[in-house]
Formats: sequence, structure tokens, C-alpha cells
Amino acid sequence: MSKTLTLILLTLTLALAGCAGESSSAAPAPAEDGRLTIVTTIGQITDIAQIVGGEHVQVVGLMGPGTDPHLYVASASDVDKLQNADIIFYNGLFLEAKLEDVLEQIGQNKPAVAVASGIDPSRLLASPAYVDEHDPHIWFDVTLWREAVLVVRDTLIAQDPANRADYEANTAAYLQQLDELHAYVQAQADRLPAEQRILITAHDAFSYFGRAYGFEVRGLQGISTDAEASTADVQNLATYIAENEIRAIFVESSVPVRTIEAVQAAVRDRGWEVVIGGSLFSDAMGDAGTAEGTYLGMVRHNIDTIVGALLGE
Repeated sequence: MSKTLTLILLTLTLALAGCAGESSSAAPAPAEDGRLTIVTTIGQITDIAQIVGGEHVQVVGLMGPGTDPHLYVASASDVDKLQNADIIFYNGLFLEAKLEDVLEQIGQNKPAVAVASGIDPSRLLASPAYVDEHDPHIWFDVTLWREAVLVVRDTLIAQDPANRADYEANTAAYLQQLDELHAYVQAQADRLPAEQRILITAHDAFSYFGRAYGFEVRGLQGISTDAEASTADVQNLATYIAENEIRAIFVESSVPVRTIEAVQAAVRDRGWEVVIGGSLFSDAMGDAGTAEGTYLGMVRHNIDTIVGALLGE
């Protein structure tokens, strides 16, 4: 554990000491305007909380566009936000690796809920990097992300039963949109012949996408961006791309582009020209106010970019 995280934990422990006798299952006191204050980690969860909670919540997201949750460390201002929250939602499955101890600590005194907790473990993929852990990138399979929405809905109902009808209505409408999104992604993927469904990205975040929509997926870095790709990783991946004459590879908005550029150069040395087919949103969404700043828009952008580049459109 880093010195920074240790200091944050000590600060948090002292701050919460006065309320240690409270039950974590007790309904939180409402904010002054009657809304629940919700703090979330990644933008995908922020999006769910805003949609399901509607007018009854105020949502504060810790991680904005371009932020890598694998490397994110809580700041003093983050601790303040967590202290003032009525409910905290995070992904879990060790996605927020450097923040997880803080979340577990604060969860002893108020609801801190991992949205992945609602998913049947049999539907989770094993992590290739961490023993006894699962791949945390569940949002890339839209059918799995539906389950995360239900976790948010049920938590809000438990904490604010007076507004149950609104939470249920908001959820039902959003689930319909997710079903339509899943069908769209599948239809776009079906435009690609099976032998062209090879997705190569900066890090190994798209395995759930690959399983759900029939893609072979390879990432230069592992499931976490915490470790740098080695020269051997670059060379091995370049050989694979050249031998299979793959048309396009992709960068990610939350991962430095230089890693994929190194692969592109190594492929060129092998006599094959691979293009960078565009930037995908993986661990972070786009800017607020843009289509890609929503989960629905992010997923549509990704599948359109992937299919278009691999088809050479």
C-alpha cells in the first residue's frame, strides 16, 4: 500500500470514528433539498445513477473523461466527497484497485455498493493477471451491464422507498434502451465476416465484448494498465498482426497512444501496413455533453469505429 493511500485511510478512519456506532443499513438523512447525494467512481456508473435516480438524486463522479481507474488514487477532496455521500457506487472486481481499501473502509459506515455484486459469478470471466479475481470490465457486454442497473435501482429503493415508483419507471425505460443497444451492437458485428472479427487494443479490456459479440480480442497490455508493455509484448503482437494481415488496431481514450504506435511501427517493419482505426472508449467515457459521454453513446461509438475500420470504410 502506498504512503498516499495509507494517509488517506488514516484520515478516513479518524473522520468516521464518531459515527462508528451507526448501522450501515440505516437510511441516510436526505440532503437539504431532499435529494440523495450519490458518489460514483467511473463514468459508466455515474450515468446509471443519474438515469435511475432522476430528480431524486445528486450524483458526483470521481473519475472523468480520460481517467484510468486502474491507476486512480483518492485525493483528500475525494475523501471529503465520500464522507458526505449518502450512497457510494463503484464497479468492484478490483477495477478501482488503488481505491478499493478506502471504499471498503467507508462501507462500514454507509452503503458502498459494488455494481458487479449483482452479476452471477458464473457469467464473469477470470482475470488473467490476478489469482482468484475476475475481469472487471463488465460494461462491454450490454447484457451484463443491465444487471448493474438493477443493483443501482434496488439500492436506491432500499434507501429511499418513498420514491420507489420513479426508480422502477426510470429503470424500466433504460433497460429497454439497453436491449435496443445490445441488438444494435450485434447487428453491427454481424456485418463483419467471422475471420475479420479480431480486435486489437492498447490493453486487455474487451474480453466481455469479444465473448458477447463474437470477436477474438488481444490487448498489448494486460487486464490492468498498471504494468508497462515490454518490448517482447510489442514484437509478439506485431508478428501476429502481420501474419494475419489485420487491417486496423485501436487506441483507447484512457491509455497513452504511444503503446499502439509502437506496435504499428513494428508491424510496418514486417512488411504489413496496419492503420490505427480510431480511438475507443474503454475504462472512461467521453466528455460530458457529448454522445460518447453517455454509456449508450460510448458503446455505439465503439462498435461503429471497430466495424468501420476493420471493413476499411
